[in-house]
Amino acid sequence: MDKLQPYFRKAQDFLRVFYTKRGKNGMAQVAALSFGLLYLQYQIRKYNGWLKKKSVTNEHIFITGGASGIGRNMAIRFAKLGAKISIVDVNSEALQKVVEEINKTYGEKTAFGAYCDVSDPKSVKNAIQECIDYHKKNIDILINNAGVVSGKQILNNSEAGISKTININTTAHHWTVREVLEKMINNNHGHIVTIASIGGWVGVRGLVDYCASKFGAVGFDESLRFELRAINSKVKTTCICPYFINTGMFDGAKSRFPLLLPILSENYASQRIVNAIFQDEAVVIMPIILNLAIMVKAIFPTCVYDNMMEMFGVSESMDHFKGRALQN
Repeated sequence: MDKLQPYFRKAQDFLRVFYTKRGKNGMAQVAALSFGLLYLQYQIRKYNGWLKKKSVTNEHIFITGGASGIGRNMAIRFAKLGAKISIVDVNSEALQKVVEEINKTYGEKTAFGAYCDVSDPKSVKNAIQECIDYHKKNIDILINNAGVVSGKQILNNSEAGISKTININTTAHHWTVREVLEKMINNNHGHIVTIASIGGWVGVRGLVDYCASKFGAVGFDESLRFELRAINSKVKTTCICPYFINTGMFDGAKSRFPLLLPILSENYASQRIVNAIFQDEAVVIMPIILNLAIMVKAIFPTCVYDNMMEMFGVSESMDHFKGRALQN
């Protein structure tokens, strides 16, 4: 942040000179430019994780789909900061490796892992209770991270494949949140994190089931946020909407303009998510340029939006998709 101070001072000097030359007639322009400068400064600080952060020391953090990808990466980052970690997954072997890695590095009993099929409410209930019993502490931060992608167009997909995508990416959020929310509300403390996708805001060819599930996840987060606001609860919500991340889940997905729409690295994405949780951000779109697509969709005729999506190659981004086996 200190490196940016000279640039902000130069901008302030410019505004001062501008006001001096224009006099009172320039007051509105100066006010607008000043507001823009302050907003830009805030966005830069937020984007880089420079805002005031809350502590997660001894907080119980529960992560679904934590055996690999950004789930594993987040678990390690939170453990490093003194949190108690619970990770659940259907891949028991990978799950155990992550738990052992964390406990070996950050101390015994830092992390606990439990098998969990998030699409099964009974499995969710049992796994959450196991984790609470192990750490002897209610869950403070719930991160709904588990997800799958088929990468198939609607006529090439199966009934089982479509159902699995919806059940894991959307319906499962209801099962996890219902198990922890009441205690969070009673304690007036907690945080619900939804790992959604930019596919929850814009549709992509070859991702009909996935986008449907992520639109549902985004709607779930927004509705939950308003339920909590209505009762003046201090329980926080965060919805994360990234572009493709190079975890292997979207292997083969392409970006026509990688400088504008880069495939996000696992390390960058997980650190950005962790910062968003620390800073109690409500919604995170990454990369930030994708906010433009959402604005165009909201303001302009649909044909303008459709042509823009085709021009930037978003519609064809899944044409060479390989991915990995459909699993949690």
